[in-house]
Amino acid sequence: MAARWWRRALRGLCGAALFLSQLSVLLGAGWHTALRSLMTTKLSQPQSTLAKSLTSTSTNAPYFKAFESTEIPPYVTNCPSNGLCSRLPPDCMTCNTNYSCIYGKMTTFDCKVKPHVHCVDENNHEQENFTVNMTCQFCWQLATSDYVCTNSTNCMTVSCPRQRYNATCTVRDHIHCLGNRVFPKMLYCNWTGGYKWSTALALSITLGGFGADRFYLGQWREGLGKLFSFGGLGIWTLIDVLLIGVGYVGPADGSLYI
Repeated sequence: MAARWWRRALRGLCGAALFLSQLSVLLGAGWHTALRSLMTTKLSQPQSTLAKSLTSTSTNAPYFKAFESTEIPPYVTNCPSNGLCSRLPPDCMTCNTNYSCIYGKMTTFDCKVKPHVHCVDENNHEQENFTVNMTCQFCWQLATSDYVCTNSTNCMTVSCPRQRYNATCTVRDHIHCLGNRVFPKMLYCNWTGGYKWSTALALSITLGGFGADRFYLGQWREGLGKLFSFGGLGIWTLIDVLLIGVGYVGPADGSLYI
């Protein structure tokens, strides 16, 4: 009987120990979950604070942009300070297009100075809005003396028909016109390599029989032909005098005479 009682007691103790171990595991999991949730809330607070700080700094972006806009633009260096507004260069002002103007006629345009540009009227009073009188025409319609174009040394000036090249032209600073002040244009080849027409003609008359005129113009093969043929027995010499005299024979590089 005693042995049975001890066995039952042992089983009860084992069952109680098993129950307590399971209870401790469950309680530990609960504490672990609670601790994890607590850490998550604490960590989320700095992130939200950081997000708020980023949001607050992002609202200052217009302030920085406004600060950058106060920088002096590069065109201000070409705008005289406290000068007459009507005499400012075109890059210093913005004008409204007058669509009712008649081509080739003087027309009044309403203009306004650009930011950071200061000018005065005839009474020495500072103003922003003023009028400018200019001819009603586009920039590409100006006279050739009113703009400057790039030059080309790759095309032949002495050719039939005359060759053209694509040039980029820029209007001079004191000229007012409509449209873009920088525009493309097709121009005739008109560059020069420094050869003088008078020198070439003089050499053709005096030493043309020895090919001096052709050597001067850079035409070495024709010069050697005239040298060894004594100017084609004089016939070639007379022909070259006429051709150089009328400008038909020019420099070998295709440039114009000075």
